Amino acid sequence: MATAVQALGWAERLRGVGLRVTQPRLAVLDVVYTAPHLSADQVAERVRAGIGAVSTQAIYDALNTLTDHHILRRFEPAGSAMKFEIATGDNHHHLVCRSCGSVTDVPCTVGSTPCAMPEETHGYEVEEAEVTYWGVCPACRTRG
Repeated sequence: MATAVQALGWAERLRGVGLRVTQPRLAVLDVVYTAPHLSADQVAERVRAGIGAVSTQAIYDALNTLTDHHILRRFEPAGSAMKFEIATGDNHHHLVCRSCGSVTDVPCTVGSTPCAMPEETHGYEVEEAEVTYWGVCPACRTRG
C-alpha cells in the first residue's frame, strides 16, 4: 500500500479540495496510482486485498467523490467497464487493445489542450478532448 510520504500527499490533496481523509479514499488513491486503468470492481478487489473489509458502497462512493473533485479521472472505452486513473490535467489519450483490453497512455496528438476542436462548437466552451485509439498491443500480436 501507500508509503507514508504518498499517504501524506494524498491527505493534503484531499484536504485541499475540502474532503475528509478516510482510509477507503486513501486506499483507492493508492490503488489507482499504482495500477491505473482499473475498473471499479478491480479497484475494490485490490483495496480489500490491501486493507481488508471495505464495503463496495464505500469504494464506489470514494471513486465517485474523487472523480467529482477532479482527483481521479474516469473514462469508458466502448464496450468496456469504466476505468479510473489519477487526474493529472494533461489531457492525454489512450491506446486500447481490442484483444486483451490493456490500456496505454499516449500524449495529446496536436498542440495545446484541447487538442481536437470540433469545427462547430454550438456555443460550448470546449475544455478537453477525449480520444481513444484502438488496435492490438504488441503482446497480443506476438501471441497471434
